[in-house]
Amino acid sequence: MTTSPILTVAGVVHAYGDKTVLHGVDLSLSPGEIYALLGPNGAGKTTLIKTICGRFRPDSGSVLLNGEDPARVHAARASLGLVPQEIALYAHLTVAENLAAFASLAQVPRKAVPAAVQRAMELTRTVDRAHVPVRHLSGGYQRRANIAAAIVHRPALLILDEPTVGVDIDAREALDAVIRGLRDLGVAVLLTTHDLEQAGALADRVGFLREGSLVLEGQPRTLIAKAFGLQMEVLVEFSGEPDAAGEILLAAEGLVRTAHRAKLWTRLDADGYAAAGRLDKRLRKAGLVPREIRVREPSLQNLFSLVAERKLAA
Repeated sequence: MTTSPILTVAGVVHAYGDKTVLHGVDLSLSPGEIYALLGPNGAGKTTLIKTICGRFRPDSGSVLLNGEDPARVHAARASLGLVPQEIALYAHLTVAENLAAFASLAQVPRKAVPAAVQRAMELTRTVDRAHVPVRHLSGGYQRRANIAAAIVHRPALLILDEPTVGVDIDAREALDAVIRGLRDLGVAVLLTTHDLEQAGALADRVGFLREGSLVLEGQPRTLIAKAFGLQMEVLVEFSGEPDAAGEILLAAEGLVRTAHRAKLWTRLDADGYAAAGRLDKRLRKAGLVPREIRVREPSLQNLFSLVAERKLAA
């Protein structure tokens, strides 16, 4: 397998009128690699994806797919598959009928369409739903069928925009297995996601976009180890939400309420498990009884917070 990049983004700048959205972004992606592009809303992820797909021409810098400009060369655009956040399938058609339609649109030779459809369904594990109309599929199967439509023409680069939105844990695990399987076949995968747990589990490399600049990039474990050293994350969960006095006490302990769960509080501590034990005693003495205290290694969520708060950059 070649190690030459399938995608090279070099010094890309793009502006909407007087507002610059991308500030000299550099990014490369090799065959058989999963790259997660992370960043808050408005960071420039969508603009960068549209530029990679050839829908926008950068004001300066370059984008090359297989060495060619996707904005100018059709063959370059044909080497990628895009899976948008919204399901982009014909709801009244079956999975197989959708894939046949997308294969034709991608100019797969007519005689090769049946084999291409079968291969795409096998890779995305949708064979058992081949003759089911898309509107009757679960959210997870719709996501997999969406991926199948994007790979039916055998692209070298697959772009996934928020692939796990609206799916449950089991469906997410099935999607992750599909993505890993494509990576193992040599497909380069670029995904944008707010699911940092998924990004940490899947990605070979991650890149953090902030206000149009790629401010941090590397292997997840390496970046986390460099940022946090021996620190561990201490998580404190309560059965109910603490009252105002309780919140003041928790804040004094250096705990911060997590964004997604009001009953879960967290902090970083170099003393890990010992610190968790001492914290438990102090909280109980103050009348705040945790339902659970656990300790784990820092995650991409912790790293994302540092980057978003401008406490860390390359």
